[in-house]
Order: sequence, then C-alpha cells, then structure tokens
Amino acid sequence: MADEAPQAPEAPEAPVQGIDVGIGIDDGLSRRIDTSKAHPARVYDVFLGGKDNYPVDREAAAKSLAVNPRGYLDIRHNRAFLRRAVAHLAREEGIRQFLDIGTGLPTRENVHQVAQRVAPESRVVYVDNDPSVLVHARALLVSTPQGATHYIDADLRDPARILEEAAGTLDLDRPVGLVLAAILHFIEDDEAYGVVRELVGALPPGSHLVLSHLTADLNPERIGKVARIMRERGVSFVLRPREAVLRFLTGNGLEAAEPGLVPVHRWRPDPTADVDRIGGPHADEETAPPEGTDVLDRTRYLDIGDATDEDISIYAVVARKP
Repeated sequence: MADEAPQAPEAPEAPVQGIDVGIGIDDGLSRRIDTSKAHPARVYDVFLGGKDNYPVDREAAAKSLAVNPRGYLDIRHNRAFLRRAVAHLAREEGIRQFLDIGTGLPTRENVHQVAQRVAPESRVVYVDNDPSVLVHARALLVSTPQGATHYIDADLRDPARILEEAAGTLDLDRPVGLVLAAILHFIEDDEAYGVVRELVGALPPGSHLVLSHLTADLNPERIGKVARIMRERGVSFVLRPREAVLRFLTGNGLEAAEPGLVPVHRWRPDPTADVDRIGGPHADEETAPPEGTDVLDRTRYLDIGDATDEDISIYAVVARKP
C-alpha cells in the first residue's frame, strides 16, 4: 500500500456522461430477458430485497436457502465488502476512477454513490451483459456534476471491448479501481485467468483490484449443494480454493492490502459503517419484517453481525498494481 494517496486524476477532456439507449422503452431488451431459468444477478437481487426478479429466480433462491439456511450472509456481506473496499480506495488510496464489471442490478450504495460521497469528481464505468441490468441502468447513471458514470453492455469475456469503451469515460493512463465482485466464479479457468491478465495489464501502476470469489474451502457441504442447484438451472459455478483465487493476484504481480485474502466478512469489518446500509433497499424501514413475510423475504431483515467463517463461502481481497 502506498504511504501517500496519489493526486486525484484529471478528467478526460470529453467524458461520456451516459448511454445512448432508450431504457424503459421496449427496444428489444425484453426479448433478451430469459425468464425460463434463474439468472445470478436476479437471484442476488432476491436476497437483497429487490423487485427485479422472476418466479424462477425466487425458486432458485428458496432452494438455495433450504440447503444453506445462512447463505444470505454471503450475499449481504459481499455487498458490505464492496462498499468498504471502494470507500477505502477513494479515501485512502486517492482512486478517482472505477471500472465495475459484472455490476448486477442496481441496489443501495452502488459504486458511484460510495466513491462520489468521498470524492464527488469520481468517475465510474459499469459493465454487465444481462439485459435485466441494462433495463435498469439509468439508476446507475446518476452522477455528481463533478464526476461521471457510464454503462457498457458487454461480456467480461471481451476485455478488449470493455477497455476500449471505458476509455471514453476513464483515463486509463491514471490509476483505476477494477471491481470484480462475485463474478469470476461464473467463468472457467482457461478464460478467467486470461481475462484478468488482460484487464490488469491494461491498467497503470497504482491501480487496484477489488475481488471477491466463491469457494468451497470454508463451508464445503452446503455451498456444494447450492452449486448443484444453480448448475441444474444452467448457471456455472467454479468454487475455487484459496490458492486458485490467489493466482489472480500472483499471476499479475499484484500486492494484497492488509489483511490479505480473507473470508469476506473479515476484510476490514466496520459494523458502524455497514449497519445502516446492509439491508439493501429496506434498510431505512422498520427492522422487523411485515406480518406474513415469508422466510425468503425475511432474510433481508436479519442481522448479519454474527457471521462465522463456517457461514461464509466467499473470499475477498483488495490488491495494488505496483
């Protein structure tokens, strides 16, 4: 970690302020949304209390919860880690540009909200290839006047295109915070390592990687059952062990910030900072669920401060490119 935060980067001369699509208008996006099988972003949305999901996603979430009753802790702690990591990079490392790939559906405290609260001039590019996310991308494109946000409809497996389009908003000659939160476990080894190598290789020294990844190291029996449920629904899960996750760092010469690669709830925990936001869109409502709330919906109201390593199946790390 650098002893002093670098100076905030200057903005590119002609930033892209948004995406040129008619979101909210049926321009073919609805036909791209497959409601016949569960989608990871929408299942994630279920556990965060969102409304942008379908019965097939709720069914997958319910079955996952049945075999792993405290599995909601992974999702909510992953979100809390992302907030802490982005705030750390903006506040302590002076990062003013973020590239968030595999963004998922908009929820409370997206990357631009966290970064721009610390530094209003921050610029954020979101990337996802799920049409459900694109439909709601306007929620990701609300920037401070000093900063900018942009959305790219692209696949993580096409890093060259992502980098080319991101350069319209970000200055890739200045440090970037690359966010790969809970996304790489959907890609097989041959592709995953190559994709990260290309992305990291295109970023300058002083850039950082924010990474979280599913593993079977900590909770093998239950996460194994969840993986089978999702695979049966057409979703790939690569549960990498610690050494395989670390390879994303060591293979690219990255230096992990303290405390290194740890279970997601142990990466610089800050209960005071997380408590007001950790429940997603319902965080400002009553802490008790409404009468008649089902078991699945009730998870968003539950306290997550009692998580143990045995409850968690996600590693997390922040690493710097020297």
